[in-house]
Amino acid sequence: MPADTAALEERIAHLQRVVEDLSDTVARQDQEIALLTRRVALLMEREAARQDEGTGGVVMGDERPPHY
Repeated sequence: MPADTAALEERIAHLQRVVEDLSDTVARQDQEIALLTRRVALLMEREAARQDEGTGGVVMGDERPPHY
């Protein structure tokens, strides 16, 4: 019987470690998602302001502007 108890205690310890690791991962991802959400909101506000000003979009790479 003691061998079974030791095996169960070992499995419980392993599961506790896995749960803690997963909890840390979820907490880190929550912070990252919150940061990314704020950044997207800021970009959307900037784009809305740019559209209100009528300055148009940003030219990327070797793309020719639409007035050519």
